[in-house]
Formats: sequence, C-alpha cells, structure tokens
Amino acid sequence: MLQSPANLERARTTLREVFGFESFRMVQEEVVGRVLAGQSTLAVMPTGAGKSLTYQLPAVMLEGTCVVISPLIALMHDQLRSARANGIRAATLTSADADWRETQDAFRAGALDLLYVAPERASQPQFRDLLSAAPLALFAVDEAHCVSEWGHDFRPDYRQLRPLMDAFGDVPRLALTATADGRTRSDILSQLGIPDDGLVISGFDRPNIRYAIRPRDNLSRQLERLMDEQPGPGIVYAGTRKKVEDLAASLARATGRPVLPYHAGLPAEQRAANQAAFVASEDMVMVATIAFGMGIDKPDVRFVAHAGVPKSIEAYYQETGRAGRDGDPAQAVMLWSAGDFATARMRIGELDEGRQPGERQRLDALAALVEAATCRRAILLRHFGENPPEACGNCDNCLNPPQVLEVTELAQKLLSACYRTGQSFGFGHLQKVLTGAPDERITERGHDRLSVYGIVEGEDAALLQPVSRALQARGCLVPNEHGGLQLGGEARALLTGEAALSIAKPPARSERRQRRSRNEAANPVGDPLFDALRALRRDLAAEQGVPPYVIFHDSVLREMAARRPVSRSELAEIGGVGAKKLEAYGAAFLKVVAEN
Repeated sequence: MLQSPANLERARTTLREVFGFESFRMVQEEVVGRVLAGQSTLAVMPTGAGKSLTYQLPAVMLEGTCVVISPLIALMHDQLRSARANGIRAATLTSADADWRETQDAFRAGALDLLYVAPERASQPQFRDLLSAAPLALFAVDEAHCVSEWGHDFRPDYRQLRPLMDAFGDVPRLALTATADGRTRSDILSQLGIPDDGLVISGFDRPNIRYAIRPRDNLSRQLERLMDEQPGPGIVYAGTRKKVEDLAASLARATGRPVLPYHAGLPAEQRAANQAAFVASEDMVMVATIAFGMGIDKPDVRFVAHAGVPKSIEAYYQETGRAGRDGDPAQAVMLWSAGDFATARMRIGELDEGRQPGERQRLDALAALVEAATCRRAILLRHFGENPPEACGNCDNCLNPPQVLEVTELAQKLLSACYRTGQSFGFGHLQKVLTGAPDERITERGHDRLSVYGIVEGEDAALLQPVSRALQARGCLVPNEHGGLQLGGEARALLTGEAALSIAKPPARSERRQRRSRNEAANPVGDPLFDALRALRRDLAAEQGVPPYVIFHDSVLREMAARRPVSRSELAEIGGVGAKKLEAYGAAFLKVVAEN
C-alpha cells in the first residue's frame, strides 16, 4: 500500500489536535506515512528528534493496539506518563506493574492504543497468546541496535522478537534507534525482517549540543566549573562505583547543588528513588555509571560530562545524546587521561580473541576523536557515514581553534627513552630521564649515561605530557602488568619516520578559564511571569506525581511568557499545547498570565 496524501493530512490534523504541534520534524512525516501505509521501517533518528511520536501518532489513528518493545521499565514508565498526558490510552505490562490483569483485560477489550513490554516478556509464548486475542496495529521496537551483535549494547532477548512478529505477518514493524553505523543498520534490518528499502535515516547531527573534550587535570574543580556554567540538570558519567560515590559527595559539598549517585551496587529501591528525584528536578546533577542509561527520557538535561573516556564513539554519541532532548542549548564535556586508554586496552586484551580486533578499532576511532584539532562534530558525523561541513561552529575546536604542533621528533625521543630504559618504567621516570633531572633512581640504574638523558629542554619539556597522552591514546605506548610503559601499535613506524604525530597545543593554565565558552541561557532570567509559570508547573507536577516536563516543556513556558495569551484559543496556538493539556491545564496557566 502506498503512502496516501489523505493519510498524511489526517496525520497532520492528529498531530495538531493531540500533540499540539503544527508540523512534523525531520523525517517524522516520512516514517509516520510508511507506518500508516503498512510498510515496515527502520528509522535512524538522533536522540531528541521525536522517535516516540512516530509510533504514538499512528497508534491513535489506527485500529488495534501498537505493541512497543522497550528495554527498560523506567523508560517505559516515562513514556507512559507522557502518552497519557496527551490523552493516549496506554499501559505497561512489566514485572513492576501490579495491575497486569486490568491491563490484559483492557487489551483484549480493544481499549488500548499503546502497550509497552520488555523484550524478555515479548519472547514468551503466553504473550504471543495474549496478542492473538485482539487486533494489532503495529510492532514498534525501540533501541533497536540492541538486536545487533555489532551494536554497542547487544541484548540477546532482542533476537527472540523476529519469531513473535513473524507470527503476525500482516502487522507492520517499526524499529527505532539513534545509534547505528552501516554494519549495525544492515544487521537490524536482517534480524527484524525489515526490507532494505525500509531504511529511513534522519541524520545524526544534534546541533544544539556543544561538544568539548579536554585533558583531565583536576576533575572535581573542572566539574564544579561546568556546574557553575550550567545551572540546569546534568549527568556526570564515572567509570567505577567508588568514583561515583566520591564525586557525588564532593560535588554536593562544593556546589550546594542537589547531587545524587547512581550505580548497580545501590539497592534497587534507592536507585529508583534517585532516578525519580532526578527526573522530577529542575537543577539536580546525577553522578552515575553507564548503568544509568537508556531509561533516561528527561528532555531538559543541560549537560552530560564524562569523567573519563566512554567505551566507543557509539556509546559517547548515545550518552551525550541525553543532553538537550528539548532542543535547547546543552553541553557535552569529556575529561580524559592517558590512563583511561591504557585501562581500556588492558580490558580488550582480556576479551575473546575474536572480539579484540573490533574493539581495538572502536577504541582507535575514539582516540582519533579525542586527539583531534579539527571539528569534533564533523568527526562524529563522518563516523556514522555522513558528509558534514568541515566546521560546525559549536564545538571547542571550532570556537577556539587550537594551534597544531608537529611533534614527531619529540615523540621519537619519548619512545626511544622508553625502549632504552627497558620498557618497564612509567611516564614520570621517562620524563626525568629526558629532561636530565637529578634523581637517585636514575643514577642507580645508570640511566644518566644513556644517549636520551637530558635531550629535551625548554618548551619541548612542557609538551612531553600531552605527547605521552597522545601516544597512549593511539596505543603506541601501552602499560605492562607492572605499570610501566612499553612500545606498541605504530611505535616502530614513528621511530623510523614512516608515521608522524601532531597534537593540538594545550592551553596555558591562565588561558583555560578565558577559553571557556558559555551557552546563552535558554530561559529568561528575572522574568516574573516565566518564574510564575514554572512555579505553577512545579505545583501541578507534584500534585499529579509526574515530572514537570510532562506538564509542559520549558520551551512552551517561554512562548507563553513571550506571547501572554489571554484566551483558550490563543493558548492553543502555542506549540506543545494539545487538546487534552488545554482542557487539563489551560485555565490555571491563563490565570497566572493574567495575574503577572
């Protein structure tokens, strides 16, 4: 069945009446049109591009229930609240729901537009029996990259979805993901039985996110400065549970902001309480391991910081994509050290041999992003197969272009020092040898008589550490089991002059504060009406037990404050005010506008 103009016109009307939006964004219209025409589709859309609307809107229009397979209970419950706030008949069928009998009865009665389930339940025979009891409109598979072994978040249960969907062969399927390179996309199509011509790619660019990557020197101080710049909600990703606990405590003490920890070692009830507090807050910072992941559907996160390198570019893109889902300016900051790459390479060495080459390739791609002196966004987008402009104007390297230094000769000296001292000493010892520092350990071992002793001085001495970071990121210097450094990767090619090394000149300490660039505040400061609208939203959210953004996003409140509507019809013209929300909240917000 071909997409029909009549279907699309009805979809635009439903978009306006139910969701309060005048037009579709990016490829939403194409995806919705395909679903309404019964065509199976894989939609690759960036986080914040409105993936959930591509199945929520058809679910309202089509006969039968749309079954949504989603990986996390918290994510399903977030989406459930938002769907119900727009008047959509939705329910979840999870281990956390006590009302499962009522949900099943509502499904059999045809009283549900949306039914959210986890892949573990969807693969059970009993669930297939339940689905046979009522008409189905659509299968929607969220976070579809989980079905692919090539994806960064593979989940075996997703492999069981194909037989379920094949049992209802006339029901179209819609797979959705924000992160999938070419190999992963092909695998998703194959695993979920979607034809190759069903692929719709929106593009991966998140232009509202400002990317910055810098060496980690004083982690707590760097994060405190970021929190000072960004008063809104934020997420800090740390690598270990202990680091999460320590950082959360120190940042809370230093900044006075609400800061909570989240990791798999906390009791389940505490994790749930911390996540609920974060989702409801307008200024909280969550310090977390990557256990705090796909379940976060909070649109007003203003920054995501990595206190170390992520697993891969795909993981980095997905994790940073949790910032700025409302379209307002947001920041993504990575603070890294050479030790992060050393640890990552050691972990790769512990994997099955078959997986090691692919994981090394991913880490090398991440190292290239970290080392780059060119546009960060362009590197990210090229990784996902796009052909972006050379400069984006909204990353650290575009806003403050670094000076590029050719440091091949200095790298050769550092590698030579590593080799000549027996490939068993750390960077500190090699630095002392190269700069000719008087040191008892050096004289005891006769390293003061080596040809590399004292051959680095002046400005080059200050560059040894960034050169060492770059060499370790590339895998040319790798740690041994005793913590010393040894040659690896392209080290031999660098020593023989077959390869070269350039680095971005690190800013002097006095420049670092000056080079920080701050996103302009998206929300008005000192506007009594905006503050009053926010206070009303906070009160309504508390009364109903939902996060404030479920009532209205900040962008809706900004438009209310700017346009000052005096009637229901004027309020209905504001984007994001659908019929259900107009009926539920219109009078209260119009009253606040009239009083301020």
